[in-house]
Amino acid sequence: MNLLNLQRFIFFLFTLSLLAWLPKSEAHHSFAAEFDANKIINLNGVVTKVSWTNPHVWIYLNVKDPATGKIVNWGAELGPPHYLQRRGWRRETLKIGTPVDIEGFMSRSGKEYVNVRSVSLSVSGEILDGGSSQLEQGYNPSDNNEYVPQN
Repeated sequence: MNLLNLQRFIFFLFTLSLLAWLPKSEAHHSFAAEFDANKIINLNGVVTKVSWTNPHVWIYLNVKDPATGKIVNWGAELGPPHYLQRRGWRRETLKIGTPVDIEGFMSRSGKEYVNVRSVSLSVSGEILDGGSSQLEQGYNPSDNNEYVPQN
């Protein structure tokens, strides 16, 4: 292989690796871009789905709207699977049909999804943390401190 072909090959590999990396870098978001740290919401509902995928674990739950009585399915974003596992979570921690109370930060869009601050198992009262906001903001529910947004 001559020098010109080698340079073209190296350029091709570089371009290919750059293209493979770009979609992944755009897919993730910051907490502040997606959620409002000043709008904390409490949800009480029943788990309908748990999705253990990267970059975030998601819990879906049916919540009764107090104003209309209508059941609305909410999404609740947690941290990444490896982070939750280090905090004691397992795939079996939440099962479909489990009643939970979720405290989280409302989406900026106003749609039915939150970033989890804490999950409380309604039956046992056990409180689990694991929201991705805690990774960025340093929140730990076991500290029993009021959350203060970091700007």
